[in-house]
Amino acid sequence: MDFKEFYQQALKIKDLPLPGEESHHKMSPEMRTQWLKANDYRKNNPKYAGVMALFYPDAIAKTKLLLILRKSYQGVHSNQIGFPGGKVEQQDKDLKETALRETYEEVGVPQSAVEVVKELSELYIPPSNFVVKPYVGFYADPNPFVIQETEVEALVEVNLSDFLDKNNLIEETLTTSYAKSINVPAYKLNGYTVWGATAMMMSEIQDLLEQVL
Repeated sequence: MDFKEFYQQALKIKDLPLPGEESHHKMSPEMRTQWLKANDYRKNNPKYAGVMALFYPDAIAKTKLLLILRKSYQGVHSNQIGFPGGKVEQQDKDLKETALRETYEEVGVPQSAVEVVKELSELYIPPSNFVVKPYVGFYADPNPFVIQETEVEALVEVNLSDFLDKNNLIEETLTTSYAKSINVPAYKLNGYTVWGATAMMMSEIQDLLEQVL
């Protein structure tokens, strides 16, 4: 879809109620669902993070969604696909500022160039004990991305049409840093398997966009 057309239509998500857990559940591994039923994560004193789902035009003005491949490191989210973002720091006035600051640090997008149009439902991630707040932003006149090479392995620039295509929803058996051979719902995009918290956030975005596009 042409970005200008997408922009005009997608702005309407501002006024839509958030589907929240209903969307998350579609892409939630069963072990997460069971854990949340049995536990109150607020008792764990979780850390907080903000991430940005950034839509922008490519060189021929078609709409893209930006994901990143994280570097391999000693942690539960090593070498996974996610949105630009990270944990809150002392100078951040709120989680939106966290998401904007981290997006600038990780992929070089100036905070002033992002139009934040929707705050999404927060999401708890049991393995890392983080509560993540996602935001949807538009980057209408992008300059080339500049990755933070210490944290970002590669950019994953997804066509809007591929993101919305239900044929790209899959189920895959994965072994992670905290579980072996678990069946997870996922997106297959640009050759990557996108699952877990990122897939759950994407599910909410997808459900919102389907109401306006």
